[in-house]
Amino acid sequence: MTGTREDRANERRRDGANEGPVEEEMEIEFDEVVGEGAERLHRTLRATLVTGFLGGVEVGVGVLAYIGVLHATGDQLLAGLAFSVGLIALLLAHSELFTENFLMPIAALVAREGTALQLAKLWGGTLVANLLGGWVIMGLVVLAFPDWHDTLEETARHFIEAGLSLEFVALALLGGAVITLMTRMQTGTESEPAKIAAAVMGGFILAGFQLFHSILDSLFAFGAILSGAPITYLDWLLWFLPVLALNLIGGLVLVTALRIVRTGELFVLRRRNNEERAARKASSASP
Repeated sequence: MTGTREDRANERRRDGANEGPVEEEMEIEFDEVVGEGAERLHRTLRATLVTGFLGGVEVGVGVLAYIGVLHATGDQLLAGLAFSVGLIALLLAHSELFTENFLMPIAALVAREGTALQLAKLWGGTLVANLLGGWVIMGLVVLAFPDWHDTLEETARHFIEAGLSLEFVALALLGGAVITLMTRMQTGTESEPAKIAAAVMGGFILAGFQLFHSILDSLFAFGAILSGAPITYLDWLLWFLPVLALNLIGGLVLVTALRIVRTGELFVLRRRNNEERAARKASSASP
């Protein structure tokens, strides 16, 4: 389908009452989610790495704002609000954050418009590039603001020294769910102000309440390590791996899976239409 959300909605209204299995607004959103997910799955590795690196840099800008406000005020919630600058930059610059890739590519995969190998390339490339971009920007932050080193270390220790517990698990599950919900909200509208509001909401909850997020909190750890704090990359890795797994579970189970179940009929229809389109194309290509 082509045109804006409003154009497609108007076209559906002209066609008469919606007789589909779900509400027409959800059908429109479904088409956009699957289409965007398919586009991401079919990106080249170079495009994936570049957008992922820039995503890490932009989240790093949010961390810069977070640490600066926290250092100046000591107010965790105000610092969380400042962090949303990074998610707004991510949105407007059309870059990529690893945990944004839970809803749309999975939807495209279920619709059979991509492969598991493409998903692995997208996830792996984005994850590595996010971390590399974040490491670079945190190196600059450490050099530019030496007075913030103690704040960086204190923030990093809050995450890195958290022992594996039910609280740890819950914070990481919520971290994955909140960032995926933010993406879900942004795909539900074409209004830029509404998308920005969703980014502010996501940033405020994620950073202000110190949920565990594999990319965001890794940047705090990188900043502390680069500033000379007694934290090692092994300390970071031992924290990072379980958080990464729990973020995946939180985003996939608490948001993505439920959304797929809600629109299950649309996946069946889309797969059928794709198969019929492929059969017609193959028939027309035959001598």
